[in-house]
Amino acid sequence: MTGWCVIRSRPNQEEKARLNLARQGFEVYLPRYLKRRRHARRTEIVARPLYPRYLFARLDASQPWRVIQSTYGVAALVEFDGRPALLNEPAIEAIRRQEDDDGLVVFSPTKGLAAGDTVRIMDGAFAETLGLVEHITDEQRVTLLLDMLGRKVRVAVDPAAIEKAD
Repeated sequence: MTGWCVIRSRPNQEEKARLNLARQGFEVYLPRYLKRRRHARRTEIVARPLYPRYLFARLDASQPWRVIQSTYGVAALVEFDGRPALLNEPAIEAIRRQEDDDGLVVFSPTKGLAAGDTVRIMDGAFAETLGLVEHITDEQRVTLLLDMLGRKVRVAVDPAAIEKAD
């Protein structure tokens, strides 16, 4: 039995589970990404788990896998028929290939957007305003057309501050 087992952590204890599993000698992988969080009129960017409440540990035949269940921060080991659910190496490598130099998974903020799409601005002076994507300049800026005071106004925004409108 060799592969990456899937571990479910207790709520908001992914990092505690990762540290305690590493202390026990397991190779642990907790993929993270940068998330924009808004709270009390403040916006901050924080590193959050890519899969909330889940992390991975490499298992080999010589390691006792049942000790994972009693590790602080761990809620349960994902199992099928009493055996750990295992992912193969290519599945984990596919996630790791999307990481930047800081070890954070990076998503293209403009992926899925095209000229003509209707979007909602989620942050800034134009928050909750609908706009029409006119042009995607690069991964850092999207040009929108906003309907203001009876005419179309061109505005360049950060793609992380918009989402596709339904």
